[in-house]
Amino acid sequence: MASGQPVLFLGIEGGGTRTVALLVNTSGQLVKRAEFGPANLRLLTDVQLTRRFREIAKAFPKPAAVGIGLAGARDEKDRVRIRQAAAAAWPRVPCHAANDLETALTAAAPSLKSPSPQRPATQVLVLSGTGSCCFGRAATGRTAKMGGWGHLLGDKASGYEIGLRALKAAVFYLDRDNEWSRLGRQLLRTLQLNEPNDLIGWAQSASKTEIAELALEVFSAATRGDDIARDILDGAASSLAKDAVSCAGKLAKAGESVQFVLAGSVLLKQVKFAQKVAKEIKTRWPDAKVAPLKREGAWGAVAFARALIHGQSSAAPVHVAIPQPAQSTLSATQLLSPTEQRNPRSMHLDRMSTRAAIELMLSEEARVPSALLAERAKLERAVGAIVRAFKRGGRLFYAGAGTSGRLGILDASECPPTFRTPPELVQGIIAGGQAAIWKAVEGAEDDAVAGGRAIQFRGVGKKDVVVGIAASGRTPFVWGALAEARRRGAFTVLLCFNPNLKVPRAQRPNLIIAPNLGPEVLTGSTRLKAGTATKLALNLFTTLAMVRLGKVSGNLMVDLNASNLKLRDRAVRIVRELTGAGDDTARAALERAGWNVKAALRHLRRAT
Repeated sequence: MASGQPVLFLGIEGGGTRTVALLVNTSGQLVKRAEFGPANLRLLTDVQLTRRFREIAKAFPKPAAVGIGLAGARDEKDRVRIRQAAAAAWPRVPCHAANDLETALTAAAPSLKSPSPQRPATQVLVLSGTGSCCFGRAATGRTAKMGGWGHLLGDKASGYEIGLRALKAAVFYLDRDNEWSRLGRQLLRTLQLNEPNDLIGWAQSASKTEIAELALEVFSAATRGDDIARDILDGAASSLAKDAVSCAGKLAKAGESVQFVLAGSVLLKQVKFAQKVAKEIKTRWPDAKVAPLKREGAWGAVAFARALIHGQSSAAPVHVAIPQPAQSTLSATQLLSPTEQRNPRSMHLDRMSTRAAIELMLSEEARVPSALLAERAKLERAVGAIVRAFKRGGRLFYAGAGTSGRLGILDASECPPTFRTPPELVQGIIAGGQAAIWKAVEGAEDDAVAGGRAIQFRGVGKKDVVVGIAASGRTPFVWGALAEARRRGAFTVLLCFNPNLKVPRAQRPNLIIAPNLGPEVLTGSTRLKAGTATKLALNLFTTLAMVRLGKVSGNLMVDLNASNLKLRDRAVRIVRELTGAGDDTARAALERAGWNVKAALRHLRRAT
């Protein structure tokens, strides 16, 4: 900041309906306030977010720091998105990124002027606007959350849910009583629709905000004594209070004082509804203190901005208390993986004839089996660990990114039809989730936290085996998964193709399998030899584990799931081969056994 210029702080809070920006000086006095369009992070692309921030930047002088809290910001990836967009709008200006729950709860602090505003031991923000959520924070900084899953999965007692319940109630009572209610008439009038059937098309195309706006009609109808509207609001108040108390219960013990802060347009503008919610909260938590948020949540964003310059502890970042997995990244200096080195045999690949290139690629692929054989002792250990896991009720998980993740999913998906296993026995986890199965998801493989969370939310435990697949051995997503799996007591395996990898003891999985495949024909393209080697290794893991579990007789699949004509024909041949029965007898036995090969074999053997 140039000498003589005032030091200013910009606080921004964005939600599904609008964005509020406050410019404040060092004394905590408001210099300027402005409103802009909505900024729910889940509903904006990076380009749209940057455009929104640039719009705000044009309306204000350059600040010394920016604090931003946006609805929909849930994890560090979201915070990075906010900071990157902010950097485009305010170059070289420090930015604190948070969600709107954090900013609102921070705004409930008594003063921005005090370096350490006094707060009760536990605060719970009870938010109901277009969406809804409860967010609590203890004096220790520990946080908890109920809700905030968006209008399709959550938003209980929000404006959206109240409006949606009004639509559903109107058509329900029409069906039940063959009479169109007063609330229904009011909705048609508000929407300029002519009859109930028109609601179908309107609801299918209506936005979240448009449905949320119908809540105003529900409040209006309840004031006039409409029983349906009152029932909707009674249910919403009870639901919201239950979530608020559940949130408090995660942070405080019964009998402890908790401050509940009511926020959001529904609770702040609908006084009677807010009173109903407060009464419900006090009934469930007798030591509750309930009060509305007395200033805009954007003031909390201002506090975050001030903290970046002044280091106030009162504005320290807080994060939603979804349990975070252990993180692991390799810290030691590593030699370049062979998969990233140039192959001297293919230096002139672009000038080779097609025939010569084919011969080269196949000769390189032919090196894969011998490289795997050099690791057969470790492969044997891995198979043994998987068999032990299956026998004691455990599962096998593959975790990888890109080609590695897709091959894990492929192997897992083949186990149920081939060996009649439940789908949960072998599972594939890919960085970036379902979308990454068929297209690249930018940055997904670099997210170690996401890898750990995937393990956490699959419920991995000490009975399980987790195989991390990373051609170079350095994929953060895979290391995050392995670290969390190890913390939970699972047997962990790293399958990679980097024999140069050096792993600190504290981060080392139970087993590292690292065949040396040499460089790829196409430098760094690990879908080639590394992909082939991965497929072969996973074939070994599941096939031999299933053999040890008795799902194979000789070299025949005696536990396949005969779910189509091809597999049923195969089942007939297996039964015929193992019993000597004719086709008709084998087929009849399988039909009686529900096409369970093992059951058909037992039946025929008893009969003879």
